[in-house]
Amino acid sequence: MTTQPQAPVTVTPPLPNRRNAELLLLGFATVITAAAFAIVQANQERSVGWALLDYTAGFLAVFGVAHLAIRRYAPYADPLLLPIVALLNGLGLVMIHRLDLDERLAEGSGRAVTNPQILWTLVGVGAFSFVVIALKDHRQLARYGYVCGLTGLVFLAIPALLPRSLSEQNGAKIWIRLPGFSIQPAEFSKILLLIFFAAVLVAKRGLFTSAGKHVLGMDLPRPRDLAPLLGAWVASIGVMVFEKDLGTSLLLYASFLVVVYLATQRFSWVVIGLVLFTLGSIAAYHIFDHLRVRVQTWLDPFADPDGAGYQIVQSLFSFATGGVFGTGLGNGQPDTVPAAATDFITAAFGEELGLVGLAGILMLYTIVIVRGMRTAIAVRDSFGKLLAAGLASTLAIQLFIVVGGVTNLIPLTGLTTPWMSYGGSSLLANYVLLAILVRISHAARRPFRPRSGNTAPIATTNTEVIERV
Repeated sequence: MTTQPQAPVTVTPPLPNRRNAELLLLGFATVITAAAFAIVQANQERSVGWALLDYTAGFLAVFGVAHLAIRRYAPYADPLLLPIVALLNGLGLVMIHRLDLDERLAEGSGRAVTNPQILWTLVGVGAFSFVVIALKDHRQLARYGYVCGLTGLVFLAIPALLPRSLSEQNGAKIWIRLPGFSIQPAEFSKILLLIFFAAVLVAKRGLFTSAGKHVLGMDLPRPRDLAPLLGAWVASIGVMVFEKDLGTSLLLYASFLVVVYLATQRFSWVVIGLVLFTLGSIAAYHIFDHLRVRVQTWLDPFADPDGAGYQIVQSLFSFATGGVFGTGLGNGQPDTVPAAATDFITAAFGEELGLVGLAGILMLYTIVIVRGMRTAIAVRDSFGKLLAAGLASTLAIQLFIVVGGVTNLIPLTGLTTPWMSYGGSSLLANYVLLAILVRISHAARRPFRPRSGNTAPIATTNTEVIERV
């Protein structure tokens, strides 16, 4: 009796997960942050002592914990996401510290905001690590799509129902203000509603892809299928009208339209959505005074430079002062812009780092957005594709709204710059957003191993092939 020779066992070497590269980039981000802090201290004629080493070691330790969570629970996640966000967060802390020094020098008793922001950074990184560890599979979120949608709408509605003393600041009712603590629930609503949009679009894809009449080269949806679009429109217009928050309204609605287009590939949905939003905005402009003031200030901020247009005028002066290369960290006067640590932190960077420095910061954001879109392309499941694309698109839209507002390209909205601006709600929510994106990138880049048989090679995703090249 003869035996057939067995096929040789193919041993495929494990794919690199790039965790060491991530750690190296985190060290590089720490060095840049420490150097920026030292430059601010020197230009403000403050001592640069051993405290710098303590802050540097603490910064690296905090993000080192997040790195260890990724290394253990999401080893194939994109190695660029966490280091870039750490650098953005570090530069934001440096600029907030620089503005805090000016405030205390000018007034003598200004409230320091650097220490609370450091505390919120710790909380945000802790929340990031928790989500990475607890969320075993991003597809679990699809099961709670309707719960997330309802919770997101409740978060949006709470500030509108509260009295002005507990919810209104700078004319916008977007806060929940308690003694010693305040939170902006809309920051969390954007994540919850994105999960809801992605889950519904995957489950009800036929509803959105059903075509009605063919008009002007577009397949229009049937009238009875417009209910989800009308619901999102009513919610966004409600936020604009009752909470006086143009930025959140624009962000939520634009994110919804992007996800709908990605799911259906039908441009008609986008056209209908834009037409509805335009009609609603025009009606709100003629009915509500606060929207009319925002638009008029955008059209001509110098008509009232000491009143309604003061913020945007000072912001434009900051960009003009910075020029191409900036005045240098610690050498400008960014404190002349109201809310420089929150809504106008990009104007502060524009003055002290100039066009070149601000372009570098925007390039960092662009890398995060592109890597998010790349994750959406590589991940295998439809829900993950829509969610990753929605999260990345939300970052892009928010960045456009913020930078467009402070440069007077679009009306000022009051949104904050992700991971850089002062504010605990924004920082915490964006770290949760990053954790979900990291989780999806781990699923996208993870090698696919067959369940049985030892002769088949290990299949890889497109992303992993690119990484190996």
